[in-house]
Amino acid sequence: MERKTFLLRLDPATMAALRSWADDDLRSLNGQMEFLLRRALREAGRLTPSARRSQARVADPPDAGGTEDTPMNDDRSANG
Repeated sequence: MERKTFLLRLDPATMAALRSWADDDLRSLNGQMEFLLRRALREAGRLTPSARRSQARVADPPDAGGTEDTPMNDDRSANG
């Protein structure tokens, strides 16, 4: 699946909350945001069937920190 890049501006408190949540779930920040957006789309009935099929095959690049729907295995949680 092709990924699109875009700039997202967030206030510092929102960014900190997302980073903390991503760390708790052992995901990269990008992976956590994709996971949350996909979940919201699915719950709203706006995720198309073809998008759901391709989602099952997508994984982050090795340096991006795991897949969107599964925790990554690194030592970030040990850093507190």
